[in-house]
Amino acid sequence: MDAPVEVDERVEAGGRVLRLSGALTVARAADLEARLAAAAAEPGPLAIDLAAVARVDTVGAFVLHKLLRDRPETEVRGASEAARRLLAQVAAADRPCAVHPPEPPLWRKELEALGAYMVETFATIGAGLAFIGLTVVSLGRTLLSRRNIRWSAVSVQMEQAGVAALGIVGLMSFLIGIVIAQQGYVQLRQFGAEVFVVNLVGRATFRELGVLLTAIMVAGRSASAFAAQIGTMKLTEEVDAMRTLGLDPIEVLVLPRVIALVLMMPLLGFYASILAVAGGGLFTWLVMDVPPASFVQRLNEVIPMSDFWMGMIKAPVFGAIIATIGCFQGLQVVGTAESVGQRTTIAVVQAIFLVIVLDAFFAVFFTAIGWD
Repeated sequence: MDAPVEVDERVEAGGRVLRLSGALTVARAADLEARLAAAAAEPGPLAIDLAAVARVDTVGAFVLHKLLRDRPETEVRGASEAARRLLAQVAAADRPCAVHPPEPPLWRKELEALGAYMVETFATIGAGLAFIGLTVVSLGRTLLSRRNIRWSAVSVQMEQAGVAALGIVGLMSFLIGIVIAQQGYVQLRQFGAEVFVVNLVGRATFRELGVLLTAIMVAGRSASAFAAQIGTMKLTEEVDAMRTLGLDPIEVLVLPRVIALVLMMPLLGFYASILAVAGGGLFTWLVMDVPPASFVQRLNEVIPMSDFWMGMIKAPVFGAIIATIGCFQGLQVVGTAESVGQRTTIAVVQAIFLVIVLDAFFAVFFTAIGWD
């Protein structure tokens, strides 16, 4: 058991002297602190004599340090080497907490967030345009040098991005055709114009929805797959290994995917349009009693070839955009596997957004040139 703390106060020529004895430990800290506080409350010079102190721990040293901190002119006498070292360590550790700057107003935080978002957006646009240019240059270099395009890789990507998507694209298009016919029938019947359901299904499908919905579905499947595949290769340093071997990652990884989607998108768009028309034809046959032969004849009368060419012109552009964005985001992966998920999500969102923006641009352009 530690000896109790004794405080003997004396008055000498230079002022008051507190002579401490016993153990300055955590068990005696409360009593010691009270006695020192009472002694420090009196004015005048003060000295503390530690010559008779048997033991000092960290808590006892901190109690002494508080007195010395509040009264810097206080003198310490007779302290052992261990006590002086402990007092110095406690004084070094007793630093004021960092003062946090005041919270900025909400409008400033939102403005800073908007600015950071705009800077990141423009940086992404610039990097994306540079990547598109790099891809075009790589394709031109491949063609001009008469090197063979990796058709085996292209065929693999065509199977994965195109053939494997036939089921889901066909089912989605068939159901969309039924929905268009059903909604058109409900609305047009109010005006006695339900005969124009065939026009609605045919023109909307071949002109817009067939290719657009196919592009959105392919963006969800292929853009995410491209970003995840290339991003994983980036993390495992396979892309760096290609460069070490003298292979161009754009030529090996990007071009086959871009070419595959450019070739497959018109086929998938036409396939989706046919199945959407088939869904609409099934509805008109079962609900409106329009026989298939009459439905097909009506389609032939109301759908101009310009509607078909609109879809076929847009499809390869959509395919190139989807593939390019997926590959670009895959090559932006850095750090950990979490980056793969983030870039995959960004690839899908950007691909769908740009597909819709380009579709609106094509709609205005085709109207301007008289393809109504």
